[in-house]
Amino acid sequence: MNGTLVQQLVDGLAALMLLTSFALLAQHRMISVLHWFAGQGLLLAVTAAIVAYGTGSDELYISAIMTLLLKGLLLPWLLWRVIRQLQVHREVEPLLNSSLTMLIALGVTLFSFHMIQPIEKISQLITRDSMAIATACVLLGMLMMITRRKAITQVIGFLAVENSLFFAAIGSTNGMPLVVEIGIAFDVLIAALIFGLFFFQIRTTFDSLEVEAMNAHLIHKDDDE
Repeated sequence: MNGTLVQQLVDGLAALMLLTSFALLAQHRMISVLHWFAGQGLLLAVTAAIVAYGTGSDELYISAIMTLLLKGLLLPWLLWRVIRQLQVHREVEPLLNSSLTMLIALGVTLFSFHMIQPIEKISQLITRDSMAIATACVLLGMLMMITRRKAITQVIGFLAVENSLFFAAIGSTNGMPLVVEIGIAFDVLIAALIFGLFFFQIRTTFDSLEVEAMNAHLIHKDDDE
């Protein structure tokens, strides 16, 4: 597999990554959000494996396996259990309507391509063309965190940002050192477990996972005091 073919495959996977980021923004059913999030983890694993083959990096092969197990299987399964236990099946209407959200997402994507273009011109990596898309995916994950009302979808947005940063690391440096990746993987797993505990505690305390409902409860409590 020559460098040109590897670059084309990575570019194709980058386009699919961008598609998953837009899909996460567009979905309102929690199970659909979870499916797209799991698909994003699978794309990351495949990308890492292809770049490992193209660069001859054994560490990236290990990274690809870890990514598949953690981001493609374990995290989606943990989130699915939380959603099922809390009986959260549908996201309420987001802060912005879908059309406006997609328009902002398109603007963010164009901005990312414009910002990264000078860097891509001087990069010699086979993954250089995917750097703009990786940056766009990071910003789209942040947009998801901002525009969603439920805490659980905001956390999925946070995890999508982490996925995008990992993809950016592959695109800009052909991956991080394996020790760093293992540390980050455990941090993400622990964070997901802690978030799950917080969700149950929040549901017990506020009887809702909507951020506005929690804010209203706290404001009402302050007024009573």
